Amino acid sequence: MGRLEGKTALVTGAGSGIGRGCAVALAAEGARVIVTDVDEKGGRETCEEIGKAAQFHKLDVSDEGAWKDIAALTRKEAGALHVLVNNAGVCISVSVAEMSFETWKRQLAINLDSMFLSSKYLIPLMTESGGGSIVNLSSVAGLKGIPGLTGYCASKGGVRLYTKALALECAQAKNKIRVNSIHPGAIETPIWVKMVNKGEMPDLSERRNADIMEQTRSVAASVTPLGFYGLPSDIAAGVVFLASDESRFITGIELVIDGGVYAG
Repeated sequence: MGRLEGKTALVTGAGSGIGRGCAVALAAEGARVIVTDVDEKGGRETCEEIGKAAQFHKLDVSDEGAWKDIAALTRKEAGALHVLVNNAGVCISVSVAEMSFETWKRQLAINLDSMFLSSKYLIPLMTESGGGSIVNLSSVAGLKGIPGLTGYCASKGGVRLYTKALALECAQAKNKIRVNSIHPGAIETPIWVKMVNKGEMPDLSERRNADIMEQTRSVAASVTPLGFYGLPSDIAAGVVFLASDESRFITGIELVIDGGVYAG
């Protein structure tokens, strides 16, 4: 407890799944957390779970103007920023032959362009705050090819190398900002259900959603060497470590949290 006391963190895509897990874990370690998401209902639910240490702002990570606004709001309301967790993402399973150009561009805009925009508009505030840590969520799909996920793999592979280049750029600038990426494997989140529905949550009954999640748990377990799927808290633990001063000598790395998938 208290590893992030006195620090302010901003988490994108924090309305559910890994993003919510990260926001809750950061707050538990003493951070003030700015929860952002396009899902206003989910974002506010995350804030309710955290309590007074959290505040919500709606944010479309693919919109440059929205990043300008969130940077100004963060400076005005918090006065500083020490941790940035770029988690928002979308995964759409479709073959190249059937994928529309819009679908391709959407995945790159949300998964990769957002990394550039967040860095451009929030690094100045982080520098003024005395430095900090940027954690970019990539994926095992950013390390290896997966059929049917070409757009996702391309965007997440881009996150991996963008992170390394930005880490070196920050080190060269001596702004005391560290930049690292995390590569989750099969984690139980809504993205599994969205994957086969053009990146959107289908309008299904509660029972049917439960059935789908049970199916995805089975699939996730079968492709993971450890034999079980991960939870958002597994990824959040890595985020907290990289956000804290315990990792002060770590920058430009890729932390793989995948139950052994990438090992083989």
